[in-house]
Amino acid sequence: MNVHVLPALNATLNGIAAILLVTAFVFIKQGRREAHKRVMLAAFTTSILFLISYLIYHAQVGSVSYQRTGAIRTVYFAILITHTILAATVPFLAVITLRRGLKSNFVKHKAIARWTLPIWLYVSVTGVIVYLMLYQF
Repeated sequence: MNVHVLPALNATLNGIAAILLVTAFVFIKQGRREAHKRVMLAAFTTSILFLISYLIYHAQVGSVSYQRTGAIRTVYFAILITHTILAATVPFLAVITLRRGLKSNFVKHKAIARWTLPIWLYVSVTGVIVYLMLYQF
């Protein structure tokens, strides 16, 4: 397998996860619990696939350096640092939130989902931005 296609796959999976998260949010706001549940399970699965692909890529390639200089370098690292710190929390938050929802503990589910959604969405969107800045620009 050519691991050099994995960054594009990872960005695509992050983008799909972001779309699914927004869709699930709309569904729950509309009171469509079953649709919300299905879409959140799809978002979780997509994020697991991303994590597997990400780990495979970096196990083979290692760290990739950002080559640009100037102000854009500062912007890149500001995005990367916040993305990385928050990305470390997403698996834990997502599992706890998902578990509470699946157990129908909706009060606790909603309480943590208020934190999980914006963090997970930020990580998914900034994952795409980091990819674009690192590999496309």
